Amino acid sequence: MKRTKLFSLCLLVIAMLVMLAACGGGKDEGKKESKNDASDDGVQEITIKLSHEVAENTSQHVGSIAFKEYIENASEGKIEVQVYPNGQLYGDQDVMQSLAANNVQFTQQDLSKLVGDDERFNIPSLPFLFASDDEAVEFWDSEKGMEILSALEKDGIYGLAMWPNGPKHFTNNKRPLKSPEDFKGLNFRTQGGQVLEDVFKALDAGSVSIPFTELYTSLQQGVVDGQTNTFVNTESKKFDEVQKYLTVIGDTRVDVGFFANKEFMDSLNDETKKIVEEGIKAGTDAARKASKEMNEKAFEEIKNRGNVEVYELTDEEREAFVKVWEPVYEKYAPVIGEEYIEAAQNVGK
Repeated sequence: MKRTKLFSLCLLVIAMLVMLAACGGGKDEGKKESKNDASDDGVQEITIKLSHEVAENTSQHVGSIAFKEYIENASEGKIEVQVYPNGQLYGDQDVMQSLAANNVQFTQQDLSKLVGDDERFNIPSLPFLFASDDEAVEFWDSEKGMEILSALEKDGIYGLAMWPNGPKHFTNNKRPLKSPEDFKGLNFRTQGGQVLEDVFKALDAGSVSIPFTELYTSLQQGVVDGQTNTFVNTESKKFDEVQKYLTVIGDTRVDVGFFANKEFMDSLNDETKKIVEEGIKAGTDAARKASKEMNEKAFEEIKNRGNVEVYELTDEEREAFVKVWEPVYEKYAPVIGEEYIEAAQNVGK
């Protein structure tokens, strides 16, 4: 009998210990889960990955670093931001899919590469639509511009802002390009999209879509005769090393969208989201400020290196191109939406 009572007492003690352990474990687990719970107060401890395809000496990277520094400082190190330039993590062909899958939380993408998702992203590819970075920024910050940037929300991607890379200029290996006739028979790399294809067709030139990370080798090997890009992209990737002529024209643009994964952004609590949103603004302000300055500096560097013969079009020569490209507007105004083109043409007025 005594043994039976003792045995029962032991079982009772063991049961109580198990219950206490379970309660204690539940409390610890609850704390662990709440660490990244968007409903909790306090800054969440998270790691953010930002991937982009261009070099460190570009306005995109300046903006990326400003984004990183603001968030890490404001969160007192609770949020870590990892920046991957030069397509180190993902190339331009798969970075948007990786963003949608939340493999990275932020990226920047040339808007003209998104025309397959929405025709309105052709806006930067329309020749001479914007006279400056300021005009382009004003449009993309407007209601119509933000409508376009929001087009990928259905795919789990938020469009946050436009970061200007600047107007584009032609380089090639064959001859100086001073008139539309000079383009006949040449092949150029483009970012892709029907509008850009028709821009070159109007010049009797060919166009090939080649990833930016493969462009230097393609120029070097003669896969294409030339390319069109901003001064910064041309200088930072040293395309002038494998080209002979540069024509300053500024017809179309590289405008870059800054995008975020929707699931990630929606998972942030108010305090964390406020810091991230302020970081987005800090990065956007820094990128926009750096764009014009860095393009001017890059142009001077290209001239100083002396690898290419530089030609700047006269106003009369520029008008010849305007005339050649009028049919592009006639064809694509109904496709892109006349209200968007009209809004872009009216900025600054």
